[in-house]
Amino acid sequence: MTSTTQTLQSDAEPFQSYVERNLDTLGEHPGREAVVHEGRRITAGELRDLVHRMARALQARGVGRGQTVTLLSGNLPETIAARYAANLLGCRINHLYNKLSADVQAAIVRDIETVALIVDPRYAERAAELTAQVEVEHVLVLGPAKDGEDLLELAARQSAEPLTGLARPDDVCSIRHTGGTTGHPKGICATFEQVGGFRTQLDEVRRETHRQLVCTTLAHAAGYLVDLTLSAGGTVVLLDDFDPAEVLAAIERERITRLFLLPPLLYQLLDHPDIAHRDTSSLGSLMYGGCQASPVRLADAVRRLGPVLFQFYGQNEAGGISTLAAEDHDPDRPDRLRTAGKVLPGVEVAIRDESGTDLPAGELGEICVRSGSVMLGYWKQPELTAEVLRDGWLHTGDLGRLDEDGYLTVVDRLKDMIIVVGGHVYTTELEDLLNSHPQVRQSAVFGVPDADRMEQVHAVVVPVPGGSVDEQQLRELVLSERGAMYEPARITFVTELPLTDVGKPDKKALRRSAESRSA
Repeated sequence: MTSTTQTLQSDAEPFQSYVERNLDTLGEHPGREAVVHEGRRITAGELRDLVHRMARALQARGVGRGQTVTLLSGNLPETIAARYAANLLGCRINHLYNKLSADVQAAIVRDIETVALIVDPRYAERAAELTAQVEVEHVLVLGPAKDGEDLLELAARQSAEPLTGLARPDDVCSIRHTGGTTGHPKGICATFEQVGGFRTQLDEVRRETHRQLVCTTLAHAAGYLVDLTLSAGGTVVLLDDFDPAEVLAAIERERITRLFLLPPLLYQLLDHPDIAHRDTSSLGSLMYGGCQASPVRLADAVRRLGPVLFQFYGQNEAGGISTLAAEDHDPDRPDRLRTAGKVLPGVEVAIRDESGTDLPAGELGEICVRSGSVMLGYWKQPELTAEVLRDGWLHTGDLGRLDEDGYLTVVDRLKDMIIVVGGHVYTTELEDLLNSHPQVRQSAVFGVPDADRMEQVHAVVVPVPGGSVDEQQLRELVLSERGAMYEPARITFVTELPLTDVGKPDKKALRRSAESRSA
């Protein structure tokens, strides 16, 4: 695949990938603490050496530029090193979401032509399931295992002398998959040039040396934040998964300055009793994104944690789109909290109707984006690529509006918008309304077709423990604020919402559950 945009490299300034830049930074102060995981404290020099040793070990196995390396791994320091090693050789990387089914993972591994599968020992059984379905030339394990070669042992035999990076600007650096629970997973391709550009979009993160806590999967946004932290000379503290008590304890123990959470995880943090007595004063920035956030809960977060919230809106296909800065998180301005902030420098956003016509400020339409971080395309899906990439613009599939002050509001996903008799129900608007009830912690709204194939509005609500809110009270709230069109056909109360691998509300699972109850 070839990029449509190309930056000319002069002889004086040869291309340097994000990995090479990060390795250079790691080499500047090799004795400093770079990564912390379960009591292990790894220096910058140790991490740099491991990357070069791993790269040589992969090279010795014939793995090289233009081939695909797939990671089946959790949040380990060795996971970071393995990705860097493969990208240093010019390989394209895919990091599997661990909660996908074995069948879907196997389909991805086969589709992207995986040459080497790098496995976390904790996922050895799943790796065996995958390799029983699809042949992979090299199975390399980050430690001893029954099946596969021990990549750490192989790396230990290699020199730590620096390797020159082999990647070129237009080579595919990463393939990130969306969906995958039904149909053919979409592999989003980004070049080394684009990936490097995306990592420079968050300048305020890069300029400050900080301590970044990672408690969501490295396969998602946390992987980018690791790179930004290491490129700025900071320290990454890894947790295997999100647990609110462990996150609060780590913030206090490690004097964490930066944290990224998806909104549902932020709510769990706010609702945990330990937040009342844990010291979070070191926290300078809590970035959130990945799905819609409730203005009510954001205001609660500001009151509890101070002016540290920072929203980042983007997509794997588009890169970064907009940010809502800390100073815009005013608890007394729920209208501002409902927005995704202002468009990033170097990014163009147009709001367009179904015919592709640009709409004026305040009008609702599809958010279309043009920037250097827009994906190269979907892996081996040219027709789908052509649907979303038209005339140099990425059609995001998000519905939104830009106001006169330049603030972007994301109203809904086109696919999530519920078409009902009389008009459209925008799920995030109904969720915001339900969440505004003082006895509601969180909600998820989605459409379920009835026997006549007409979509009905379903709401799943997480109430405050011990609260007395009931279905009738919520119906009255909706009727008074939004009218009968927004009234749910069914309201279900649960203790918690199911989440996807990255921490978003799993509306597909909720929809399947609702459909099974209706059958």
